[in-house]
Amino acid sequence: MNNVKLPVGISDFHKLRQNEYYYVDKTNLIKELLESRIAEVTLITRPRRFGKTIGMSMLAYFFDIRKDSRKLFEDLKISRDIELCQKWMNQYPTLFISFKDVDGLNFQSAMKMLRNQISWICNEHDYLSDSDKVNENDKKIFLKLQDISEENLSEDLIKISVATIIRMMNAHYGKPVILLLDEYDVPLAKASSNGYYKEMLDVMKTMMSTSLKDNSHLQFAVVTGCLKIAKESIFTGTNNFISDTIIATHLNECFGFTDQEVKDILKDIGLQEHFKEIKEWYDGYNFGKIDVYCPWDVMNYVRDLRIDPDMKPASYWKNTSDNAIIRSFIDYAGSGIQKKMEKLMAGDTIDQKIEENLTYDYLHSSEENFWSILYLTGYLTRDKEEKESADGKIILKIPNKEIREIFETTVQDWFNDTAKLQDRKHLFDAVWNGDEQTLTQEISKLLRITISYHDYREDFYHAFLAGIFAGAGYSVESNKEHGEGRSDLVIFNECEGKVAVFEAKYSKEVKNLEEDCEKAIQQINHRMYAKEFEDSYDEVICYGISFYKKRCVVKRDVKVVVQKI
Repeated sequence: MNNVKLPVGISDFHKLRQNEYYYVDKTNLIKELLESRIAEVTLITRPRRFGKTIGMSMLAYFFDIRKDSRKLFEDLKISRDIELCQKWMNQYPTLFISFKDVDGLNFQSAMKMLRNQISWICNEHDYLSDSDKVNENDKKIFLKLQDISEENLSEDLIKISVATIIRMMNAHYGKPVILLLDEYDVPLAKASSNGYYKEMLDVMKTMMSTSLKDNSHLQFAVVTGCLKIAKESIFTGTNNFISDTIIATHLNECFGFTDQEVKDILKDIGLQEHFKEIKEWYDGYNFGKIDVYCPWDVMNYVRDLRIDPDMKPASYWKNTSDNAIIRSFIDYAGSGIQKKMEKLMAGDTIDQKIEENLTYDYLHSSEENFWSILYLTGYLTRDKEEKESADGKIILKIPNKEIREIFETTVQDWFNDTAKLQDRKHLFDAVWNGDEQTLTQEISKLLRITISYHDYREDFYHAFLAGIFAGAGYSVESNKEHGEGRSDLVIFNECEGKVAVFEAKYSKEVKNLEEDCEKAIQQINHRMYAKEFEDSYDEVICYGISFYKKRCVVKRDVKVVVQKI
């Protein structure tokens, strides 16, 4: 089926079905929501790019009384349940709102985006302004909300906007309204990152409360997001509230692709031979009791394979996720976080207690919150082979090769950025003053706060040393031909006419540090690394350095310190 149209980046169900894009049937979500006890509010949390928005769009087209969706759902699983479709398909007024674009560097700009979103929703339901069944006072509020040029629109009106639209729809249709709120936590996440959390929480809390709490105009609501913000923080007073998270879920197969679904996709497109690599890179997310693949990754990679059959798997997910929260934890990182991060990157597991009910204002109050966020946002997953411990902790691991690559690049860079903030004046002074003792102390200090993984390879230490000096603006040459061999690193201090030559060794045991450092110095002498700089620089200082994990020994070769008079 080489003519299959892949829906990469398409989250509108109507567009997807109308234009005959490939669709993995997830209409069982409708049945799951309706046949289980219908809650006043169902909160569904999943990581980004796992199909929440397309799922909500599908629900909107199924329920919306203004539409005739029979053609869209033709031949899909839900269409086989004739009784359910007759009772629910296009039978209820439906309000679908997404807060994914409510962002801003300050509260005022974020509120403008929120006001614009509400205005667009009002324009979509413009028929309410002319309805003779709607209260005139509500119409006045509606017209103010609809006017996008209304710069002086009060926060109080925005707070009651969703509740007002619901009340008007109920009056117009004579039926209770189904409310679908997508990405409800984005405004709060952005606010937390940019310093106006309390102001945005006040707005969102009131908006949610007036819409969801004891609302007789509401049939039910489905709310989606990445994190479950504590009920006491945003869902205060909401009765009959059910949450479906990746820890406790009955909607296991409604978000993400199952093993069989991925096999079917590859079979339909003729790419079955790529199943193993797709599984290694994009599978491994444990939701409830099943493993699922990230749909965004699978579709992107399949699309690229059709263009280039030799295409290697890539990390499509990392640039689609807001990493500000995770980065903020890295900036606060203590040694406990760093050690566990290194353990994960080495392929091991960690056991952690997961807190589902988070509040952004106390996000950094505990290390537990950090691991909870990594788990809930898809950076870590439960190891299904391991049972929950007696104290309620679960075993966590990196789910697949894609996320491992993110850890080994993005997360490692974050830790290294933090290390760069350390004052290195003492280190540089020690280099140019020939102070081997201080140099050992300062390099060891940087090693301890720099994240590393796997097996402390020699190239890790080489890059580590080069990064220390290059990041400070020094001219650095590595593995340059000198005399009869190659020194590992040469640092140039052009202003003072000095050169520092480093030869590094990797010790297999801690007891070998001193001996290996001496071997490095002997190599400097034997291969005459300093000779070529003697005529051009006032001073050439040579160092041997040996590493073992996060320890090092530095020694200066006194014999080859060449200083011109």
